[in-house]
Amino acid sequence: MSYFSATKGDRDSRPANVNAGEPRLAAQPAPAKAPDVVSVVGPGMTITGNIVCAGSVQVFGRVTGDIHAAQLVICDGADVEGKVIAVDTVIDGKFKGTIHGNTVKLQRTAIVDGEIYNRSLTIEQNAQFEGVARRLDSPVDAPANMLAKIQPVAERPVMLSMAQAVPAYDPVA
Repeated sequence: MSYFSATKGDRDSRPANVNAGEPRLAAQPAPAKAPDVVSVVGPGMTITGNIVCAGSVQVFGRVTGDIHAAQLVICDGADVEGKVIAVDTVIDGKFKGTIHGNTVKLQRTAIVDGEIYNRSLTIEQNAQFEGVARRLDSPVDAPANMLAKIQPVAERPVMLSMAQAVPAYDPVA
């Protein structure tokens, strides 16, 4: 049997309306839902700046800046300082700043200092929270929904190659 050509039985059973030179297309199965992608800030990693992610973000390292994601998990040992906007937020580590989320969960190892704006707040026993919690009137949107509302497609930023973005160095000048 050859992997590159049809067997004799397959050639004989070909429908009459198919040309001999055209390849036959197999029936395509329905596309499966793409698996959710999880972005990870690993242990020992430090990010200074903002993170925007349409999916899930897990932080094991240190982030100083704003995080906007659909789901956010600040893991035990992680340290985040800034503003968080996420549909679902789970905090196991250390956080200082402001959280806006539909559901916010402070696990038993969480240390949170700041403000939490939420629709549902869960604080486990032994979690440390110092600050203010307020109820949100309207739900938080995921980043993909927010970007579509804010920026029309024609106005979105264009990625440049390094040659376009950085002028050439001229030692003579």
